[in-house]
Amino acid sequence: MANDLESLLPTQMPTRDRPLLGSTVLVVEDSRFASEALRLLCLRSGARIRRADTLEHARKHLRVFRPNVVIIDLGLPDGSGAELIEELSKASPRTDVILGMSGDTGTENLALDAGADGFIAKPIANLGEFQQIVLSAMPKTAQPKGMRSVSDEVIRPDLLALQDDFVHIADLMTLNHDEDMLDYIAQFLASIARSAGDTELIDAATSLAGHRKQGAPLGSDIARITGLVQKRIDQKRAI
Repeated sequence: MANDLESLLPTQMPTRDRPLLGSTVLVVEDSRFASEALRLLCLRSGARIRRADTLEHARKHLRVFRPNVVIIDLGLPDGSGAELIEELSKASPRTDVILGMSGDTGTENLALDAGADGFIAKPIANLGEFQQIVLSAMPKTAQPKGMRSVSDEVIRPDLLALQDDFVHIADLMTLNHDEDMLDYIAQFLASIARSAGDTELIDAATSLAGHRKQGAPLGSDIARITGLVQKRIDQKRAI
């Protein structure tokens, strides 16, 4: 039997302003910036949160921890989040809420077909929207009773987390140029660029992904991304 110490904590009931009070959330997300946004959204909603950045780490968490909600990014460094969604959707007992998440809205059906109860399109920053997505996927018996407030608060994660993502990409660009890793770099960079509203990086990531599919030479794409990422790292260091 799993040794889940959090199950021994007193159960807290949801409130009007904190509708996820008493819930535990596992976020499976490789981006520090996206994870920080979700951490703030969960805490403002009253939920406790843990994070895993790979499928392997998520499975280790799940062997000792039974969350009420699991939010799974579809593009992870060691595989597709749809694999874990399918595993959890077929498990017994089943997790109350399983949500897929991606910056590519075209992957929503992939998450739902794998068994997800809903989908979060990144970036997400509106507290009320986040709460509505989670609550609408909950079983009726687990939903807060009565009226609740709907917040328009916008969560702004610490930009230091975005810098961590840029450093991560810079390390990958330096160490590994194999084809699978380039696919991962393109989707990861596109995701954090959308979260940051960085159109120049979105264009660079889209170009790399497109040339990969076409089998075109990638040298100029790699050089461009390397330069853009390093520029953003240097700009932050200069502040």
